[in-house]
Amino acid sequence: MWRPSWPCPVGAILRQQRRGGGDPTYRIEGEGPGARHWRGIRTPTGPATLMVQALPRLGEVVAEAWGPGADWALGSVPGLLGAHDDPCGFEPRHPVLVEAQRRHPHWRIGRSERVFEALVPSIVEQKVTGKEAFAGFRSLVHFHGERAPGPGRERKLWIQPSGEVLRRIPSWEWLRLHIDPARSRAIVQASRVSDSLDRITTADADAKLRSLPGVGVWTSAEVRQRAFGDADAVSFGDYHVAKDVGWALLGRSIDDAELAELLEEWRPHRGRVQAYVAMAGLGAPRRGPRMSLPTHLPSRIA
Repeated sequence: MWRPSWPCPVGAILRQQRRGGGDPTYRIEGEGPGARHWRGIRTPTGPATLMVQALPRLGEVVAEAWGPGADWALGSVPGLLGAHDDPCGFEPRHPVLVEAQRRHPHWRIGRSERVFEALVPSIVEQKVTGKEAFAGFRSLVHFHGERAPGPGRERKLWIQPSGEVLRRIPSWEWLRLHIDPARSRAIVQASRVSDSLDRITTADADAKLRSLPGVGVWTSAEVRQRAFGDADAVSFGDYHVAKDVGWALLGRSIDDAELAELLEEWRPHRGRVQAYVAMAGLGAPRRGPRMSLPTHLPSRIA
């Protein structure tokens, strides 16, 4: 049992760690503020199943965990739910941000403290549609991950594959998972230093992540947002972010250079601006049909 110092919206904060509606490492039971959120996690002490549930009327959060990593998982709950995030000093200034903050006054940025766990799906999501990325991640976890311990197994909850397992996946298997050679090489190379990645700190995270082959500005930001709760990490290079923030705050589409200039006044909360715009559901008009999954790769159903 944990009593946060603010009315903690568990679902809204944990949603950051979820990779699409079909994420096999994440399950939700029930609806509303009291829903039970289940995660399969590879902790420093072993696999764990973590269940987190808010008790809004009592102002408390219930957490239970199973498996060799249970104690570590329970200890991570406050940080995972934003206890270490400090929104002080953030001034919305723009009406869109003022309204977003008014609608989500208790939202915080959580941190998982699992760098490699955040890195693998972020690489899978590089330069592809969300549909393709989520499908590739599901296949990777289903075919090379492991079932979460305890009640996670009966809920068909999974844990991402370890670095050791990822290093052994042959090139042809990555193609069957709908993950092209550029992305699979980046994952395999990162897997060779997976243990050391989980020891990096917020201060050196960007430099160390971007020193990895195939990891650039966008991937580093996506990892830092989730693993460290970095409120200043902006997903530069994203297909939608610059356009959406531009439309929400300026009423027109902008590029990354203009985005950097626009967000400068909110440093060190630039990533918080990106998040509030996303929560507001505002962005550039979508034109044209949605892209479909490529059909030139062998079919494999997860």
